[in-house]
Amino acid sequence: MMFKDFEEALHQRGIVLTDRMKDQLDQYAKYLKEYNEKINLTAITEYEEVLDKHFYDSLLAYQGQLNGSLADIGSGAGFPGVVLKIVFPDLKVYLIEPIQKRCVFLNSLIELLGLKDIEVICERGEDHSLKHREVYDHVTARAVSNLNGLIEVCGAMVKKGGDFICLRGKDGRLEIKNASKAIETMGFDVESIKDENLMNGDQRVISYFRKVRSTPLKYPRKYNIIKKSPL
Repeated sequence: MMFKDFEEALHQRGIVLTDRMKDQLDQYAKYLKEYNEKINLTAITEYEEVLDKHFYDSLLAYQGQLNGSLADIGSGAGFPGVVLKIVFPDLKVYLIEPIQKRCVFLNSLIELLGLKDIEVICERGEDHSLKHREVYDHVTARAVSNLNGLIEVCGAMVKKGGDFICLRGKDGRLEIKNASKAIETMGFDVESIKDENLMNGDQRVISYFRKVRSTPLKYPRKYNIIKKSPL
């Protein structure tokens, strides 16, 4: 995927990149490859693949504008959180990432790109959730953990009326069906499920869970319990 193809694909989704956004995304892709030579952040570092499999993938769930606050759980090398901050600059973004070396990278990336109103929080999602209940308008996670456990880890952070946006692979619909108890227990309704494709044809399933009830105070449980006995 050439940059102009990436830009046109986003334009068709209602996302128009400014010159500043283009420059920031270009810098991001190049810095990712450079930094990845020091520590292993991702197996995908070639420029064209980064545009499709990281940047475009991060934006598949969104059209038009995105406002308010967003927590990205297991942000890793910044997907989708940093990409969303670049493309939706008014969004207040929190990158929740437990691995220190990745947090160092994220902070250096934020400084390089000159981003504001974005914070790296170096802790596990379930620990953050216990201290920040129902505070975020949007919570998202990209291919992190199994869906049952992920919903329990993330669910309590979402405001009532807010949403949890989950980005999964081709088996996403089956995962959602198997996580129906967890979805209901954590206070969500399934708002919509969309099938999408990357430019290379890889399948994605994007689900939107709307928070309609407060999460019971006993959730999330400790991670070892979540992993051993998922909802």
